[in-house]
Amino acid sequence: MRTLVISDIHANLTALEAVLAAAGPIDATWCLGDLVGYGPDPNECIERIRRLPNLQCIMGNHDAAAVDSIEVDAFNPEARKTVLWTKEVLSQGNKDYLLNLPERIDLENFTLVHGSPFRPVWEYLLETRSATLSFEFFETPYCFVGHTHLPVSYLLPDDRLTAQLVVPEPTTSMTLAPRAILNPGSVGQPRDHNPHAAYAILDMAGYTLEWHRVEYNILSVQERMRKENLPERHIARLSSGW
Repeated sequence: MRTLVISDIHANLTALEAVLAAAGPIDATWCLGDLVGYGPDPNECIERIRRLPNLQCIMGNHDAAAVDSIEVDAFNPEARKTVLWTKEVLSQGNKDYLLNLPERIDLENFTLVHGSPFRPVWEYLLETRSATLSFEFFETPYCFVGHTHLPVSYLLPDDRLTAQLVVPEPTTSMTLAPRAILNPGSVGQPRDHNPHAAYAILDMAGYTLEWHRVEYNILSVQERMRKENLPERHIARLSSGW
């Protein structure tokens, strides 16, 4: 069974379509939140994701803000501007979909959250100390997270007291061993200085995880963002992945 693992699409339909084309046939999709925010295509991304096979999808902080589950004042001024624009353009059906997304999904052997197992919607796992503490808040062997827009893994086997940080290359395959926190990176707004859209493929048969990157037409996304008068900083960062 091939499972596509994606996160932080951020209303970037061009990047999402590139990922889906590159991933090839899949049996299931796990989406780790932030379908909207920053980008110009919130309705289109939600509707595309909803059609993916055997979908498990959770709420991210931008999703929550778009449906008033988080105060927009929690965001910086540029992100807040896009949140307010997103709220205006979202269809009622897509708002209802985001509103009903769970903050956490526990599957057999896997926990899915956006931020962390301790604060599922909004905690950044950016270093080994917070990652190590997070292992106390899920019981499955593995936990998938997003939110940081960085493809990484934190490994904590039984013989370690502190989680080990592993940063995968753009195309990396690893055989999973308990326990691990895994981040596929961002589809729509990477922040590891690589502008290519990030995703992962989980092979349930061999319990392997592959990290991947794929190019997409960034200029077309930037043009749509400028047409909607979205923040220039968010437009510029797509070109260099920061």
